[in-house]
Amino acid sequence: MNRRQFGVTSIAGMGSLLGQTAKALARPSADQLAWQAMELSMFVHFAPNTWQDREYDDLSTPLDKIQPNKLDIDQWVSVAKSMGAKQIIFVAKHTGGFCWWQTETSKYGAKELGWRGGKADLMADLAKSCKRAGLKMGVYLSPQDRSQDVGLGGKAKTPEAQSKYDLVFRQQLTELLSKYGDMSEVWFDGSSVVDVGDILKRHAPHAMIFQSKYATIRWVGNELGYAPNPAWNAVASEAAASGVATAKDGTPDGTIWLPNECDARMRREWFWNTKNDESLKTVDQLMLMYYRSVGHGSLLLLNHTPDTTGSIPESDVKRASEFGEEIRRRFEEPVAESKSTGRIVELRLPKAARIDHVVLMEDIRNGQRIKKYLVEAFTVEGWKTLSRGTSIGHKKIDPFPAKEVGRVRLRIEESTGDPMLLRFAVHAVGKGEGLAPIDSFQTHILRSWNLSSVKLGEDTWDLDITSRVEAAGQYELEFFSTGGENRLSIDSVSLLHGGTDSPEFVRRVGRSPQFRVSITGLGEILKLRVKVTVKDGTDTFGQVFLRQVE
Repeated sequence: MNRRQFGVTSIAGMGSLLGQTAKALARPSADQLAWQAMELSMFVHFAPNTWQDREYDDLSTPLDKIQPNKLDIDQWVSVAKSMGAKQIIFVAKHTGGFCWWQTETSKYGAKELGWRGGKADLMADLAKSCKRAGLKMGVYLSPQDRSQDVGLGGKAKTPEAQSKYDLVFRQQLTELLSKYGDMSEVWFDGSSVVDVGDILKRHAPHAMIFQSKYATIRWVGNELGYAPNPAWNAVASEAAASGVATAKDGTPDGTIWLPNECDARMRREWFWNTKNDESLKTVDQLMLMYYRSVGHGSLLLLNHTPDTTGSIPESDVKRASEFGEEIRRRFEEPVAESKSTGRIVELRLPKAARIDHVVLMEDIRNGQRIKKYLVEAFTVEGWKTLSRGTSIGHKKIDPFPAKEVGRVRLRIEESTGDPMLLRFAVHAVGKGEGLAPIDSFQTHILRSWNLSSVKLGEDTWDLDITSRVEAAGQYELEFFSTGGENRLSIDSVSLLHGGTDSPEFVRRVGRSPQFRVSITGLGEILKLRVKVTVKDGTDTFGQVFLRQVE
């Protein structure tokens, strides 16, 4: 079916809603616009732990055992293109510290391998392959480095060790950003305390930055491949400055444009191992991710993991191609579309057609203006609702039960300033059923307290949550009083990741005794350090709860 634009009625000029203005809306930079337009990127995780059946390198693998003799980076690039990815982000150094490029900053890297005579440089190989294929390239450089005894966020144990590591990390970043061509995205997973602003400005001024105080994009807050609905692109300046904002910080009134990135896995783990073949996701599971990420206005960063030969397993190669083909089958050719704008846009089809999806896109160059919309079909009984929603942003995909229609209209019911629509399209996918609900998460009781179990005055509780956290994501910590006078006050909560104190990953929710905890990685002892004050004469008692949230 050829792409067609049929009789379109646009009703504009109705003015902004009373008292609302678009002047103060956050707006994306040209680089952020280009990044969001990619929609789909590919992650590549490959490290010594690929040989260990582990997610985190325990530094136990003899380097002469790392011999990926069938490594085929052109295959990686082919996989990315088959699923429609526009960018590859390579994990050049994961938390273990192994460096896949030629560097003098470490004795744990490609030059220490016997493979390729110690001359291997996967960054160089990937840069050449991406350039030939017309793909953008990004790099993941872990601030944490176990080989150098440095914890989450690049935090060393002493000021002297910190100064030494700052030099190492800055040199590593300079090498990666200056030797391999333009980088479109730079990942500082777990944020970073090392000041690298001058390096980014000099060598990667147009790159998107994941976490740290230089962040221009944000982690969605889970590793399941979905963004919330509504998903707002803007955040408050305080959240942006934290360097660890997530989708939970999104607000239609935010002053800083900071779009969401949804990182997710093709298999159960980020790294290949001998036991996760059966966990390869189905096309339906991948499409569910696509709907909840790209279809919620976010970018999907989907991971692939080469095995110990250096090649992506054939089953994964096939699945990536099937995923890309299904995206194209569903959304490449609409039944009808309009690029008109206004508060009411109507599509008149030349003859009745059966549709089951609508795809909406805002012109976000001037901010995310639309706050409430309704899509309707004209029937013998008048206009009937097909879908409704709040945020649109870069893209919103709404599936609905299939219906044969001749006229469809979009009504913008609320916006900041005049709505600016980029695209309104209807599709016949053949699968119009609603999306499956997201799995609920278990609630854990971390501790109970009463008068006999707490110390009067100031007290510190270390709550070990290692066994309670099964996935990186966002967790809600709640102090719930079950009786008595609630005179126990929570002074502060901090996350300890492998002994590294990281208070920036914990935020109080309003004035209530609730906190949001962002956990960006596992593989270490995780504790919550809670400082409380118990007033004399209290008879309060209660419990501490932890649960993962969407």
